[in-house]
Amino acid sequence: MVGREGRRKVVLAANAAALAQRVRPGLPAAEARAHCAKLIVEDADPAGDLAHLDRLAVWALRRYSPIVAADPPVGLVLDVTGAAHLFGGEEALLGDMVARLAATGVAARAAMAGTWGAAHALARYVAKPLLVVTTEQSGRAVAHLPVRALRLADATVVGLGQVGIDSIAELEAKPRAPLALRFGPELTRRLDHAYGRQAELIEPVEAPELIQVRRAFAEPVGAPETLARYTLKLVEQLCMALEADGLGARKLDLRFHRVDNRIEAIRVGTAKPVRDIKRLTRLLCDKLEAVDPGFGVEAMVLAAPLAEPLTPRVVANDLTETPVPDVTDLIDTLANRSGGHRLYRAAPAQSDVPERSVRKIEPTAPETGDGWPQRWPRPSRLLTRPEPIEAVALLPDQPPVTFTWRGVRRRVRRADGPERIFGEWWRRDGELDAVRDYFQLEDDAGKRFWVFRRGDGERAATGDLSWWMHGLFG
Repeated sequence: MVGREGRRKVVLAANAAALAQRVRPGLPAAEARAHCAKLIVEDADPAGDLAHLDRLAVWALRRYSPIVAADPPVGLVLDVTGAAHLFGGEEALLGDMVARLAATGVAARAAMAGTWGAAHALARYVAKPLLVVTTEQSGRAVAHLPVRALRLADATVVGLGQVGIDSIAELEAKPRAPLALRFGPELTRRLDHAYGRQAELIEPVEAPELIQVRRAFAEPVGAPETLARYTLKLVEQLCMALEADGLGARKLDLRFHRVDNRIEAIRVGTAKPVRDIKRLTRLLCDKLEAVDPGFGVEAMVLAAPLAEPLTPRVVANDLTETPVPDVTDLIDTLANRSGGHRLYRAAPAQSDVPERSVRKIEPTAPETGDGWPQRWPRPSRLLTRPEPIEAVALLPDQPPVTFTWRGVRRRVRRADGPERIFGEWWRRDGELDAVRDYFQLEDDAGKRFWVFRRGDGERAATGDLSWWMHGLFG
């Protein structure tokens, strides 16, 4: 992509193939064509890029964090404090973001650090494609990077190079007063941003269609009971706005604008669209203890970044009809405390192989319509992996007489089987001839087990005749 810098036409961006041909941003367009005769050149559209970047910021706002802003020309900045656990941790959140962008054809790298400046530098110079460093490690992580990583003007970078300062560590070691006198206050401010000595405000992006309400205070507030009281008032106002549009909230962001220009935020989600004032207030108030009001909060903003149509609930008049229990309130409480990725329910999958016949689905997902095999009962507990056992049995199709599992020898009193299950040859070649013979066993103590033997007892290609424990009944 080429554009103008003054009177010159230069390369503004290049993909991996162009970079491999020594085509770099800042290179004159004519020189770039000399490096690569087959170079494809397009005119850059900075305004269109910024508009698309804003759309990406809104997407990230709705999915990942209540505080998201565009970081032009090619970046996003997110404050994910208190939100990472909902995705399984920092690396899981970044990995999900990079993977989803890649699925839409957008290559991305992501870094997480204690400051915006450090994360900005690490994402562009170190992440391949992910990197997570703690707040304490942020300063050391950026020390070896070039001074250009501090988001400095080109003239400042060139000037620092002329006096022999190439890395951030070298810049950090120099006296500050002469640097500020020669290069201006922007240099030391960017350095302080990277090391966390000076806070940097993130102005969250706000989608035009975002439903939100705001409460400003004449005097700063900070008492927990005061924040809880105004949380209720904001929820009431937001629910009225949602009701006017026939919507229910799926995600809520509550931002606390402090007097020191910092923003504290909490996010809660729901399993289905909700417009219940009491329920939403409780979910938000459960997280108020994580909010640091600092020297006081001067404004609170409650937004619904994700809202969906809320269909009216039909209440049956037939008193004999058994009401369906609604557990979504419990699901919401658990999901916002421990992370939605930890909650699921088991559903049948189309497979005869037991460990493949179960899959995880969302707690509130509709019924899949699939069912488990009805020919033979299945154990209530299926082991994560089959465990080897030592068994004594007659071939080819007799159940064990005795078996030893986890160091305990058991005598079989009753048995049923075999139930023969064949391998799924279309998945991999190794299952072309594979056979398992399953047996239900009951020992002298009345405990029931589900075991299988590899192979049919006649052909060696079907299995090695080893015995395995796969589940427990009752």
